Amino acid sequence: MSNLEFRYPFNGIYFVILVVCVVIFILGYYKKKKIMDLLKIHTKSKFVVIKIISMCLGIGLIVFSLIGPQKFNGVTEVDRVGLDIYVLIDTSKSMLVEDIKPNRISRAQKIVEEIVDNLQGDRIGFIPFSSSSYIQMPLTDDYDLAKLFLKVIDTDMIGGGGSNVGNAIKLAYGSFEETSSSDKVIIVLSDGEEHDSKSLDVLKKINDKNMKIFCIGIGSEKGGLIPIYDKVTNKAIDYKKDKNGQFVMSKLNPKTLENLAQKSKGSYYKSSIKGEEINLLINDINKLKRDTIKIEKVKRYKQLYQYFLGVGLLLFILGYLSNCKTTTSRKEKLD
Repeated sequence: MSNLEFRYPFNGIYFVILVVCVVIFILGYYKKKKIMDLLKIHTKSKFVVIKIISMCLGIGLIVFSLIGPQKFNGVTEVDRVGLDIYVLIDTSKSMLVEDIKPNRISRAQKIVEEIVDNLQGDRIGFIPFSSSSYIQMPLTDDYDLAKLFLKVIDTDMIGGGGSNVGNAIKLAYGSFEETSSSDKVIIVLSDGEEHDSKSLDVLKKINDKNMKIFCIGIGSEKGGLIPIYDKVTNKAIDYKKDKNGQFVMSKLNPKTLENLAQKSKGSYYKSSIKGEEINLLINDINKLKRDTIKIEKVKRYKQLYQYFLGVGLLLFILGYLSNCKTTTSRKEKLD
């Protein structure tokens, strides 16, 4: 069977069970024979060899079924329908403020994780940004991989001060596939502080009606101080100060984020403790136009394990229940 494949080849380790059973049966047979010889009793069993072979063969077939034998039946093409989504995460130092527990950057990661958990067939990519930006993870539908990339995002990824969301939007737009007719989605997570005043100009240059920007403001109007962490102990040892030696108070500034969402026909949400913004965002995304973003070739198999399992159980039970007739006689001592 040239098309025979195995779904769980690592289960081949269970063939050790067959080897152990064969050894036990053989040792048991010879041990019994040795005891009978010591007692000078001659035994003759009919079908005992067939019994042992039947049970061993049955165990072998049962173990063989565990490695998942299957027959390859060709390839089927499956269309994957979904959206392309780039998540832009603000990694400026103001995202360390703890007015949203445990802090803004951690809250942003939690929001993105829940968004990923609600995706079905959509592709997602990550672009961290502050004064500059780069594609940390290209578009992918591997959500486990996305969570691994998400965990390593922090405020030390990009040096420099300030935040330029415009460059990040331009980078995301240039990475979308031009052939796709589906809506292009950009999700911005930021506290809205220190954004370049020219960030909105990028939308005029792009001018794409299919691009929707959804913004989530992370932080509070009351704000908080920006902590400075010790690189060894990872504990806050001070707070950021301005040129005059005064502590810098960072507050949520939703104006730029609201304008971005409004001009791109998207929506603005404020992050909350209960996370209502996540459900609102997912509902809005689900209303967008989707397109075939991927054609997958899926292999088709016919499972065969049940046949080997059934025959194996039958042989083992028949062998176990078979009645081997044994005749015994006392050996005569030779003078």
